[in-house]
Amino acid sequence: MNLLPFAVYVLFSEKDHQLYVGFTTDINKRIDNHNDGGTTSTRHRRPLKLIFIEYYLFKEDAIYREKYFKSSKGKRALKLMLNFTLNTLGYKMPEDLNS
Repeated sequence: MNLLPFAVYVLFSEKDHQLYVGFTTDINKRIDNHNDGGTTSTRHRRPLKLIFIEYYLFKEDAIYREKYFKSSKGKRALKLMLNFTLNTLGYKMPEDLNS
């Protein structure tokens, strides 16, 4: 059980080797939803694996962090923070982030 209610998470697509960033209050239910095809944006990218999660006390902080991770700067930060994991899984970095 998590004491902090809001989560920002990163999923790795084992199909296209790309990332998906999201926000939820129930991580287990959300991951199941993604992998069962219940999320339009990831339906054709399954299976998905949870590779990173952060918890927050306030929804506003979690939403801000999710938006950051979806920005170019945030994607670069994730690449630095998860370098070993991403290289091991075969992550394909988008061209605009290769610099």
